[in-house]
Amino acid sequence: MRGLLCWPLSLLLLFLQSWETQLQSAGPRCYSGPLDLVFMIDSSRSVRPFEFETMRQFLVGLLRSLDVGLNTTRVGVIQYSSQVQSVFPLRAFSRREDMERAIRAVVPLAQGTMTGLAIQYAMNVAFSEAEGARPSEERVPRVLVIVTDGRPQDRVAEVAAQARARGIEIYAVGVQRADVGSLRAMASPPLDQHVFLVESFDLIQEFGLQFQGRLCAIDYCSFGNHSCQHECVSTSVGPQCRCREGYDLLPDGRSCRVRDFCNGVDHGCEFQCVSEGLSFHCLCPEGRRLQADGRSCDRCREGHVDLVLLVDGSKSVRPQNFELVKRFVNQIVDFLDVSPEGTRVGLVQFSSRVRTEFPLGRYGTAAEVKQAVLAVEYMERGTMTGLALRHMVEHSFSEAQGARPRDLNVPRVGLVFTDGRSQDDISVWAARAKEEGIVMYAVGVGKAVEEELREIASEPPELHVSYSPDFSTMTHLLENLKGSICPEEGISAGTELRSPCECESLVEFQGRTLGALESLTQNLARLTERLEELENQLANRK
Repeated sequence: MRGLLCWPLSLLLLFLQSWETQLQSAGPRCYSGPLDLVFMIDSSRSVRPFEFETMRQFLVGLLRSLDVGLNTTRVGVIQYSSQVQSVFPLRAFSRREDMERAIRAVVPLAQGTMTGLAIQYAMNVAFSEAEGARPSEERVPRVLVIVTDGRPQDRVAEVAAQARARGIEIYAVGVQRADVGSLRAMASPPLDQHVFLVESFDLIQEFGLQFQGRLCAIDYCSFGNHSCQHECVSTSVGPQCRCREGYDLLPDGRSCRVRDFCNGVDHGCEFQCVSEGLSFHCLCPEGRRLQADGRSCDRCREGHVDLVLLVDGSKSVRPQNFELVKRFVNQIVDFLDVSPEGTRVGLVQFSSRVRTEFPLGRYGTAAEVKQAVLAVEYMERGTMTGLALRHMVEHSFSEAQGARPRDLNVPRVGLVFTDGRSQDDISVWAARAKEEGIVMYAVGVGKAVEEELREIASEPPELHVSYSPDFSTMTHLLENLKGSICPEEGISAGTELRSPCECESLVEFQGRTLGALESLTQNLARLTERLEELENQLANRK
């Protein structure tokens, strides 16, 4: 295209008109099955007048190759720049001539390039039933063709993924200055069939012919190498691979693997199901044991506590690591018996300021806590650990925040998670926390300072300080935390730790003691008899 930019406009239009004629005469008109097709064209200020005319002619040429009608292919067109404008919706026209007239009348918006906004509009509005899209239960394919010339000024990957998840197939056509990375982020897989970077009119023509072919009832599987591992099936939008019975199609769209047995049965596993042949077995998170039923996992049922987690949200953590921290927190929640009468959990995030994400009394189940943890948004500022400790002491363990009254003797536990040196003094409030009877744990990652971790933590430090050099490997800390927060986990198998003040425990203790004394008495009686026999034998020998 770069070599054609200096052509006279009249010569350029003449070339486009000849291409339009060639596209019409390239083969018979496409009689595909029902299809809802929306074109999304870039009319930002970077699109020059003759380039916009290129897209206009491109659309008109494609329309003349389609079997347009309310019961066959419905067509809608939207243009976008800093805003989105519907040229005409899917329900507007059933005649090709009316569509062409509307396309030729389009006036470019000539503003920014908000491609993500336009995809959002296409997903929520253009492909809605109110705009003429057929109901999802009719399984009419929905196809979005994006034609753009530049880099988006907003995010496109996430909204494009949402659109694809709703069953919209996306073709991304970039002209000259288009950003290839953005095209790939928008398009449906396989990318080599849905991404087109157009640098000359020959390629525009090639895309038009290829796109026409994808929408027609052609046996694509008979052309070339479809690469399907098991079976290739031709559809109105191209070849699709299928797998034999008992196999699932992999994300590459071509390969197959043995079906995950866990997906085909109600396995009942509390956490993870693992297929093995024609059966399965359940797994528990690290640090938890599978129960006798083979499906559920043990929990920290004896160590009922009020647990407040202080999570470092400073900029040194970085967004991807903060997601790992949230996953780590949820793994801690997994081995707790979360309930209003059992363990209560609160979460505080700190950076240059402190924010209570949720207090102790808000959630009554582990599932609610875990969902709330995943929804926490990263602060990304400084590291005021001292301020966070003060907040915890003064607010987090108050009855107003859900902590149980002190006369109930429910242990109060604070767990501080940090990756670096505090920017304020921690000594006063670290000491105050322990004076208030809060059992403090300190978990450090990366550049965390050992002296600070020890100052935060309760004694002895080997039970209350944990460290990992890297966020991705910190799951090994879970076993230490489990053994500390759940003290019964440290007792050997078959032994149960109980309060000596419980009547049941006293009776059991007395029973065990009396039984041991009786056994000892019997052994002493037998020993006495044996000694007497030996004395008699010695006396007879004399």
